[in-house]
Parts: sequence; C-alpha cells; structure tokens
Amino acid sequence: MGRATSPAYKMSFRRRREGKTVYEKRLALVKSGKPRLVVRRSNRSVIAHIVEFGEKGDKTVVSVGKKELQKLGWEVRRNTPTAYLVGLLAGKEALAKGIKEAVLDIGLNTPTKNAIVFAAAKGASDAGLNLNFNGELDEGRIKGEHIAAHGKAKNAKEVPALFEELKAKILKA
Repeated sequence: MGRATSPAYKMSFRRRREGKTVYEKRLALVKSGKPRLVVRRSNRSVIAHIVEFGEKGDKTVVSVGKKELQKLGWEVRRNTPTAYLVGLLAGKEALAKGIKEAVLDIGLNTPTKNAIVFAAAKGASDAGLNLNFNGELDEGRIKGEHIAAHGKAKNAKEVPALFEELKAKILKA
C-alpha cells in the first residue's frame, strides 16, 4: 500500500469559510498599491471607508456612516440617495486628507446595475476622488425620485429637494 501524499481535503481560510473574504479579489485590489474605497451595506444604512494596506493590518483613513449624515439633517435609510451622500462625504474627507485616488472594493456584493455600492462610488467620484468607475447610474434614483413616486413614507415627496440641498451643502463645505 502506498503512502498518502496529501490530505483528502483542503481546509480553506477561516474568513473564506465564513463567507467574509474572497482572497483572489482582495489580492488584486491590494496589488494596485492604491487605497481602497470600501462600501458596505448594513440592514439600515450604508458605510464607506477609505482603507490603506499595512504590513500589520489595514488602516482605515476615512470612515463615513449614518451619524455623519444625521448631523447634516438627513434621515438615514439604506437607499440609493443615502449611499450617494455617504460616498460624496467620504470623497470630500479623503481629499481633505490628501488621498486623490482609490479603487472600489465592493466585497461580496453582486455588481448589478444601479446597485447601492455603485451609488456610493459615484458620490465619491463626484466629490473629486479619482476612481476607476464609469459612473453610469440612473440620476433619478440617485436623487430619490423613485422614493417620491411611491410616496409611502411621510416625507417621501420632499426627498429629491432635501437631497439636492444636502448635496450642495456637502460640496460647498
């Protein structure tokens, strides 16, 4: 009988087993040498980080979430206008800290048309951050016209106007 030359199965990394990291994608993003714009959706909000690779672990340079938007007067929900404003704010803060370009890291999110992660990337791009992103999104969805059309929330009709007001406020600051 011959000797076993390898195990019967190969154990994958823990974060891969838990469904948190695709290492092939992460390696490609890290090899670029640029900071990453990491966009994540939670159940109630959208979060954007600018993350730089480090030998001892990644370093978060900029982090924008719902608290920053609440301070500006935006009622936070997990929708396209919120994602755009989070990206816009993250892009402005990154430029203030001297970061001029980044690569988009969408993680395990599926890249579909008009996805929330791409709305955040469009916001960061509109703020002046150089991303490798074509920016073809439905402007009506970014402004919140689809929310106003359904009109189920108490202030749904005001969403496009509030969006434009807050966008101007962020860009002016």
